[in-house]
Amino acid sequence: MKKFYAILITLTLFSISYAQDFKYMRSSLATLMVLHEEDSFALDMENAFAKIPCPEKYDDHILRTDGGQRITYVSNKEFTGAQKKQSGLIKAKYGKTLNAKEIEKNGKAIENYLNSVGVAQMFVLKWFGYNAQTHPYFDMELVKERGNYNATAFDVDMASQMARGLAVLEDAGEQLIGNTYMLVNDMTYVTAEEKAAAAKVALNILGAIFDGMSGGNSGRQLAQTAGKIADSYTGFKVKTHSYLYRLDWNDSIAAVFYSQYWFDQNTPAEEAQKRYQAMIADPMWRIYYVAHEYEYDSKSALKGKYDRGEFIKTICTRSMDKNIAALQLKYEDFKVKTPVFDIVDDGAGTVLAAKIGLKEGITENSSFQVIQPVMDEDGRTKYKYVATVKPIKGKIWDNRYNAAEEKEEGSELNFTSLRKVAGGSILPGMLIVEGKYRKVVE
Repeated sequence: MKKFYAILITLTLFSISYAQDFKYMRSSLATLMVLHEEDSFALDMENAFAKIPCPEKYDDHILRTDGGQRITYVSNKEFTGAQKKQSGLIKAKYGKTLNAKEIEKNGKAIENYLNSVGVAQMFVLKWFGYNAQTHPYFDMELVKERGNYNATAFDVDMASQMARGLAVLEDAGEQLIGNTYMLVNDMTYVTAEEKAAAAKVALNILGAIFDGMSGGNSGRQLAQTAGKIADSYTGFKVKTHSYLYRLDWNDSIAAVFYSQYWFDQNTPAEEAQKRYQAMIADPMWRIYYVAHEYEYDSKSALKGKYDRGEFIKTICTRSMDKNIAALQLKYEDFKVKTPVFDIVDDGAGTVLAAKIGLKEGITENSSFQVIQPVMDEDGRTKYKYVATVKPIKGKIWDNRYNAAEEKEEGSELNFTSLRKVAGGSILPGMLIVEGKYRKVVE
């Protein structure tokens, strides 16, 4: 009988997932950029970054002020500890690559700053719906929505008395709240002028050497011509160092929150304010540095014609997407789980359609597991291995920002096609995750 109910729950989960536009438990993500006010394109980059939405494979946890204004950036001057004699992060410049020690110093300096301004508390407040102006109390609506839980399972008053209610709260903590991330993007750039200046210096040196050996001036003339060509190039290329942080949330922290700090609309105002102030002041709230990724493609170029703002937005978006794709492989818990969009049989075997592509870093060499979300008797979510699939050559969707406008190969597709190479039967509603997912259980 227990096995029957487990199967029934699984099938119900699939049908709900499929019917509700593939709603499933996803990691939550907020993004910030480091603003270098001294840079010529600083305002352009801040304006561009403000228009980049949260990547659609994550739930939007972007932080906002009580008035609803998006918090986009933090000034580089706010960071301390990375450099000995001045504030700010160690900056990536043209011709200088940060080493591992410098990256670690930057990562810790950002972590210290984010914790000093209470980003962890802001994450938790957002999870439980708190807004000082419009919603000055906690509720479970966002948790229920993102976790697809029913209302009775999240009765906080009953959770301490019912084993199932407590188990569901723990599941939500592990699957949802504990997978809340902040991605801080330190974006610098190489301008055409910087490259041209370096090229002219190099060419002038080579030209002088050539002239010294030949006795003529053709080397200097060649250098001047090459310099003018370099100067005529407009635009720039972004260098992005992305630092990933995770909210510290576990059973012990959850227990303190629910027992000491929770207040709802029925809590007396004086008591609610007392608990709120105590929660904000508690040093247990923190986020911690987990991974770093660096992206710079010196050969990247855009084919289309853009105004300055759209050009910068496209470059920044693609640069950040590349780093996110790399971080998904580097940091296990940051991996994207995406649903099977469709299943067909093309005569040579099962073909899956998935709404992922070049934006997520997929290549012909990528490999994916198909996993089955299963709820146990207590309401906790587990994942079981179903099959292994790989992308089909020529069928990888180019879903990068503005790829369709540039008529890139693969941009006319609406999904990536994958073929099963091992495993069992695949159903709509199952999830696809790149690589081997360590949370899969037998």
